[in-house]
Amino acid sequence: MSWPRRWPSWQAPNGIRATAFFPPTTFQVSNLHAGTGAANVIPGQCEAHFNFRFSPASTPAQLQRRVEAIFDRHGLSYAVTWTLGAEPFMTAPGTLIEALCDSIQELTGEQAQLSTTGGTSDGRFLVRICEQVVEFGPLNGTIHQVNEFVRIQDIECLKEIYRHTLERLLLDQSLKR
Repeated sequence: MSWPRRWPSWQAPNGIRATAFFPPTTFQVSNLHAGTGAANVIPGQCEAHFNFRFSPASTPAQLQRRVEAIFDRHGLSYAVTWTLGAEPFMTAPGTLIEALCDSIQELTGEQAQLSTTGGTSDGRFLVRICEQVVEFGPLNGTIHQVNEFVRIQDIECLKEIYRHTLERLLLDQSLKR
């Protein structure tokens, strides 16, 4: 059986659709186990591990209710243990984004592209205690692959961008609001 990775936009309920900054919510089954492995025995139960990748347009409670409503509609006997590994976040434009984008432009000549496609990171924990959180680092073309690497010149450039950003935040009175 193949499952669609994403709902077509005409089917997608509110909170599942893409937003201006986030892709649509996706549902991933990471582990599915039923039975003993014998080919001629109907399993008495099935265990599924799954997760959602969702935007701030959805809440964990909404997604949980949606899953439980599907189970209920099909008359399933079930138990769900919910674990929230991370909540999505987005920093509104402010002094941190301005200082970082200006530093990138000044030091590299490149216009920064703000994006939420970087995946899960420690920013999800910092956003609870910091008003502004921005994730910025090296290109990750080999991330999570055999022989993952970062070019030395990229580290040098990042160091200068971080330094310049901090100087702007700490010293530039035009950024004080």
